[in-house]
Amino acid sequence: MKTYMAKAQTVERKWYVIDAAGVPLGRLASRVASVLRGKNKPVFTPNVDTGDFVIVINTDKVILTGKKTEHKIYRYHTGYIGGLKEISYKRMLEEKSDLAVYEAVRGMLPKNSLGRATLKKLRVYKGAEHNHAAQKPEVLTVE
Repeated sequence: MKTYMAKAQTVERKWYVIDAAGVPLGRLASRVASVLRGKNKPVFTPNVDTGDFVIVINTDKVILTGKKTEHKIYRYHTGYIGGLKEISYKRMLEEKSDLAVYEAVRGMLPKNSLGRATLKKLRVYKGAEHNHAAQKPEVLTVE
């Protein structure tokens, strides 16, 4: 029996839109990362980018369960000496909720060139409006 190996040129890509209102951040990120990688397709090949495009809207209404809003901290470094910055997720979800979702999805993708190429198919918006209506995205739900 032969094993099917997908080619990057023959993969058909769809556009999906996911509403993040009232959905826990981790659950949303794992679903989005799975669709971006193409794990929901029968032609999934680990070394080929077989995933679809994903639009995430209403990121300002995403939630964190438990006491993560107070205790969870996002850290980043500016590149300068002593440039470690910290921001709580409570403040981050108020000010930069789109970045919170983007970073959560980025953390669930492979840390290599395939993961970087996969992340370019993600579009994240704070509000309910997006400018990708011409691609006719299908609605995808997160359980």
